Amino acid sequence: MTASAQTLRAPSKTLMFLEGRAIHEFGAFLGALPLLSLAPRGDGHPVLVLPGLVASDASTGALRTFLGSKGYAVNGWRQGRNYGLREGVQHAMVDLVEELNDTHGRKISLVGWSLGGLYARQLAKMMPERVRQVITLGSPFAGNPRSTNAWRVYEWASGQKSDEVDPEFGGELAAPPPVPTTAIFSRTDGVCAWQGCMEKKGAQTESIEVESSHCGMGHHPAVVYAVADRLAQKEGQWRPFDRSGWRGLAYPDPHR
Repeated sequence: MTASAQTLRAPSKTLMFLEGRAIHEFGAFLGALPLLSLAPRGDGHPVLVLPGLVASDASTGALRTFLGSKGYAVNGWRQGRNYGLREGVQHAMVDLVEELNDTHGRKISLVGWSLGGLYARQLAKMMPERVRQVITLGSPFAGNPRSTNAWRVYEWASGQKSDEVDPEFGGELAAPPPVPTTAIFSRTDGVCAWQGCMEKKGAQTESIEVESSHCGMGHHPAVVYAVADRLAQKEGQWRPFDRSGWRGLAYPDPHR
């Protein structure tokens, strides 16, 4: 872990308080559905959506329903609430990726919200031959555990120390997966320090900035559109997100 990662601080109490806007962001999502319908359709490949800490597949229902309407074979993680890497969780996720890959005969895209995004990255490192791409939503892979306002909840829910890392589960968190990877983040995230949710720019890695709460990322219109845009790329023809035209208004330059 770098010195900058070690010194990252959790978001302020003000930003944490503003997480309540996630409710309004869901309303915005419903209102934006006619415009979101213009997002590109997919090619039917399997997509696995992983929920955040103490959340279940219900939390990703809006995103999964939308992606299903775009033609993807969308799946939830099927393990109830996400209480961290308790016994059996890692193996169940590995088995599910293998099952979906074998059933559809195609590589699978992994979309993970917050803690779910950490899982997505590590799964892709373990099984790159089965994974098409990774998309994370407000996932703090590049910061220290205490640069979030959720580390105490994680320790309570999982029964583990927040800085414990299983070396057999994909290795170093900050290292990018060997597949195309997109990190979506918000500077107004009230749960995770945004600097720890950014991916280094590379040949197949990128960051997309949105103006969203942490708790609303799974249904924020700008996030949903960006996820659909990334998933719609043809396999083997990944390109960075295009911010030209109107997109430059909706998606700030993450490296400004």
